[in-house]
Amino acid sequence: MESETAKNAVLERLESIRQKLRTACESAGRDPQAVTLMAVTKTVDPELINTAVDAGVHVLGENRVQEFLGKRELYRADAEVQFIGHLQTNKVKQIIDKVSMIQSVDSLHLAEAIDRAAEHAGLRMPVLLEVNIGGELSKSGVSPAELPALLRDVQQLPCIEVRGLMTIPPPAADPAEQDAVFAEMAALYREMQNEAPLSVLSMGMSGDYESAARHGSTMVRIGSALFGARYYPPKL
Repeated sequence: MESETAKNAVLERLESIRQKLRTACESAGRDPQAVTLMAVTKTVDPELINTAVDAGVHVLGENRVQEFLGKRELYRADAEVQFIGHLQTNKVKQIIDKVSMIQSVDSLHLAEAIDRAAEHAGLRMPVLLEVNIGGELSKSGVSPAELPALLRDVQQLPCIEVRGLMTIPPPAADPAEQDAVFAEMAALYREMQNEAPLSVLSMGMSGDYESAARHGSTMVRIGSALFGARYYPPKL
């Protein structure tokens, strides 16, 4: 059981995050209500997750299929779960009817697997296309140059609905560099809106969500800033 101290710490961090988001949005002339706060739940105890849900954070982000499947029954019934991690095609069918969106579509191959699983499940799956805005070899996502072709191809799949774009930017050495990357991603998003009716720009995490909100993010994905530093048990 999580202690009341841990739960109160989550609530205090949540209020701080909300205040910083309000300030960031207002400084850019944006409505704070236009930015959804997603709680990223990797390694977090369900009790703490439910503390955030009870406080009004109703969108959860899952990174790992097996961890999600082991925890999902413990979540509040009104919690909406989206998958944000790297997704292997052979695990798509395990989550296709258990999440409301898949944010990490980075190839036509994966999109086709989602489309087949969605057809079999009798649903249409909303997705985001993941963009590797920094061109980092260690990260998944398509390059900005490859994005238009992927968008066109995925739009043709009957059981997928492309809702928008997602990105994990490279670590920034200074705020100006951080702002420049988010501005580039926002410009790419606006460009793609000329090709499709996109409404979601998922960018910004614990260390950079304020900058992301100033540059047009509609969803920030917050883990450690909300729940505290993650603990990874040693591998046996």
